[in-house]
Amino acid sequence: MSKENPANQQLKRELGWFGATTMGLASIIGVGIFVSVGIAAGNSGVAVIAALFIAGLLSICNSLNFAQLAANHPVSGGLYEYGYRYLNPWLGFTGGWMYLLGKIAVAATAALGFAGYLINILGLSETTPIVPIAETAVIILTLVVLGGMKRSKRVTTIILSITISSLLFLVIAGGALLPAKGFQYLSFSQINTDSFLFNFLQSIALLFAAYNGAGRIATLGEEVTEPRKNIPRAIILTLGIVVTLYIAVAVVSVGSIGAEGLASATVVQAAPLEVVAESFGIPGAATVLAIGATAAMLSVLLSIILSLSRVFLAMGRRGDMPGFLAQLKGEQTQPYGAIILSGTVVALLVLTGDVATTWSFGAFGGLYRCVIGSMAALQLKDDERLYPRWSTWLALLSCVFLAFCIDWQIWIIGFALIGFGILWHTGIQQLNLVESSKSEVATQKPKVTS
Repeated sequence: MSKENPANQQLKRELGWFGATTMGLASIIGVGIFVSVGIAAGNSGVAVIAALFIAGLLSICNSLNFAQLAANHPVSGGLYEYGYRYLNPWLGFTGGWMYLLGKIAVAATAALGFAGYLINILGLSETTPIVPIAETAVIILTLVVLGGMKRSKRVTTIILSITISSLLFLVIAGGALLPAKGFQYLSFSQINTDSFLFNFLQSIALLFAAYNGAGRIATLGEEVTEPRKNIPRAIILTLGIVVTLYIAVAVVSVGSIGAEGLASATVVQAAPLEVVAESFGIPGAATVLAIGATAAMLSVLLSIILSLSRVFLAMGRRGDMPGFLAQLKGEQTQPYGAIILSGTVVALLVLTGDVATTWSFGAFGGLYRCVIGSMAALQLKDDERLYPRWSTWLALLSCVFLAFCIDWQIWIIGFALIGFGILWHTGIQQLNLVESSKSEVATQKPKVTS
């Protein structure tokens, strides 16, 4: 029996619109809402609410690009595959490369964040080693992903329900108290007009990164049933829920302790929503938010390990990564090699104990991927499009504009990493050519001489 080409092996379609939406929500609702709103509040004050709304609209336009790309090309790999199919190999590879680097760092940060929150909830000593706890989380969730998509979906649903419940508690309890406080912190008259426009635009760019994650549904496109119908539905529903929830959390947070208080809590305690909950005067309120944040770190970590494995799988199929990553094994047809590699690289980064990531770099990576996604979506034919072409142009132009609001140091780091990726791509393609030549020579029949 001939060995099946890994590029022809397909993952099972096991996710309906609800499962895909769950995965999308788990990808977004995490570090962003628990940290980024406080950072943006330090830049633009109470206008952070307006910035969050505008960033949400731009993210919706960007996500519509991924929705129609995934509907027309529902395979694993997401942006990596779209770049290859609709643009060129270099843009496809660098889009996938930046996705890998950015999400590996975010996953390691989430693992360490989970460990830190857990230590605080359990009342353990501050000297308790954080790395072993984070590594344990990475190992357990990697095993969950190895168990198949159905198990991953079930675990994600449980974890996500804890996070959303804690945020709804914040919105409902805090919202009920705002009238008694007279909405004193929600006045736009408190905005400092000095350099306001630039700070406001920078806040939009930073918050754009907080909405990143809906595109992760596209990386699972090969596993979604009726992809042309269910992928767009899941992406739109995900963004609609997230934008509404984020704005509600921002209004309650700023209205409870003010924009300056929220920014200060982010810098000093690194847990702004817990400080907001403490201001309610309700016993145990801060603990509820701490538990929600802990669960959020786990859902982000699980979703990233899952999506990283699908990008590694796609890269293995095209020869941009070792071929064993494209092998599917077991009854669940899982890419075991890609999953194990995803968990391993995250675990290795966790060993540093201090992942140097910033929301600015996250914004750069998100905007870069947005540009590539928009350019790919512009190549769709009229009969392939699901949404107006103007929405694609709006996503593209806004991402290019917002990119200039990112600090120039982040640009240097970002393009340096892209350059390193191009070197890797060139090197492995040359290696593939050499291996292909050797294979052709080996399969040639020797000439018979008399």
